[in-house]
Amino acid sequence: MNPADVAQSALPLASTDVSLIALFWQAHWIVKAVMLGLLACSVWVWAIAIDKMFLYSRTKRAMDRFEQAFWSGQSLEELYRSLSARPAHSMAALFVAAMREWKRSFEGSARSFAGLQMRIEKVMDVTITREIERLERRLLVLATVGSAGSFIGLFGTVWGIMTSFQSIAAKGNTSLQVVAPGIAEALFATAIGLVAAIPATIFYNKFSSEVNKQAQRLEGFPDEFSAILSRQIDERA
Repeated sequence: MNPADVAQSALPLASTDVSLIALFWQAHWIVKAVMLGLLACSVWVWAIAIDKMFLYSRTKRAMDRFEQAFWSGQSLEELYRSLSARPAHSMAALFVAAMREWKRSFEGSARSFAGLQMRIEKVMDVTITREIERLERRLLVLATVGSAGSFIGLFGTVWGIMTSFQSIAAKGNTSLQVVAPGIAEALFATAIGLVAAIPATIFYNKFSSEVNKQAQRLEGFPDEFSAILSRQIDERA
């Protein structure tokens, strides 16, 4: 037998198991860390997405119920008493904040009308800002994972390919059995990065659009409500 063939057969064969679990366990510890981090980000993205879906659905239903009650002809005092007894969000929070400022001005001994309209609008502007911040909370996480996830996966891929080439140089063997597992585990890191980044980008775009829609509804209500309060201020003045 040829001595070269004997030496070649003496080299340990690389593992031919290319299942996902095997690729993970055979990977370099840095590639493993990248994979675990990306998997954690993916779980976090889906948890945020599910939470936001329920949040935006609840907020939309709350807005619809409030608008129905507000335009039903019910007196503002009765609506204020029913809403101020429990925590309010979205349009109800705007209404409660405005009515609270209204009552402070009229229930005081001075009954000052000066600047009342401006104070009420200022209170509603502050409340709108808080409500939009509540709706946008944790969207930055989706944007970060969506933009950086694929690059982090690419870093794991580059590191895995470097390790594979080092193994080739150490063994002096360029057969497919030696090269394939290292390349496969390196590409596996990129795949996990895409699994984390693609849903994060889709969810971020979808939720940003939903926030804009609900923000427009919130910003439209103060104009309508201010007109009603302005008429009542003029009557009492």
